[in-house]
Amino acid sequence: MSAVAGNTRKKFSWKDFRRCLPLYLMFLPGALYLILNNYIPMGGLIIAFKRVNWNKGILGSDWAGLSNFTYLFKTKDAWIITRNTLGYNLIFIVLGTLVAISVAILLNEIKCTVLKKTYQTVILLPYLISMVVVSYLVYAMLSAENGFINLTILKGLGLESISWYTEPKYWPAILIIVHTWKSFGYNCILYYATLVGIDRGYYEAAVIDGASRWQQIRHITLPELTPTIITLTLMSIGKIFYSDFGLFYQVPMDSGPLYDVTNTIDTYVYRGLIRLNDVGMSSAAGFYQSMVGFVLVLLANWVVKKISEENALF
Repeated sequence: MSAVAGNTRKKFSWKDFRRCLPLYLMFLPGALYLILNNYIPMGGLIIAFKRVNWNKGILGSDWAGLSNFTYLFKTKDAWIITRNTLGYNLIFIVLGTLVAISVAILLNEIKCTVLKKTYQTVILLPYLISMVVVSYLVYAMLSAENGFINLTILKGLGLESISWYTEPKYWPAILIIVHTWKSFGYNCILYYATLVGIDRGYYEAAVIDGASRWQQIRHITLPELTPTIITLTLMSIGKIFYSDFGLFYQVPMDSGPLYDVTNTIDTYVYRGLIRLNDVGMSSAAGFYQSMVGFVLVLLANWVVKKISEENALF
């Protein structure tokens, strides 16, 4: 049987290549980008295991073994930066997913095309704004002397002004709000694109059966969104040991009193690099983050596969 299948398999001809040439040309820019931006730089991982001496060059520098990796674990701040990185990212994943799905469903309920496109633009706009600009918008709100909240809201309520950039207790909530506001629009558009592709016949049949709007969302919309939710969540889990550098460094204005609640692995490594100029330690931290993310994606995908094999990525 296999011999027959082998004989009937069509050979790839020059004619087939010419027919698919437009597809190859479309694929080429993305492939070049991946090779130049993602694969060639992988050679730099050797720096994580080197004690870099620029006089000798990277390849000629002495090997450091795993000593560069101990930089993250021996520091007194190891627990704080790990707690902050994981804790914030877990909240971002859960809250960001809930907000994005909720807004996508609301968008799908809007019938007016003009309003729908307007809302899509407004929702996506924060995602396109630079984090540097966002940091100054936040500063305009929270500045102790001229901030909108102190001068307008708190003063109007007869409350004392707050020195926001020296009060750590407020910043977990501030960072979560800023991140959710800025980033939910991108995932929302992805979820909305999935909703648009759902067969309307399912909803028509549900209406005939007397299903309420909530029942339609629960039994049709959410199950259809499940593959997209799983895919985006697994991608987020892969970056759970990374943090948005601009969010945790630029938005708090690198304020020292806030380090306990704003310091993450990325900001800590950056400050260490600025002070010590040790690229080996920085490279080791990046390699460590990538490996942990890779393992977590495999574990998360394994869990999904055990629960629902058809929704697993691989």
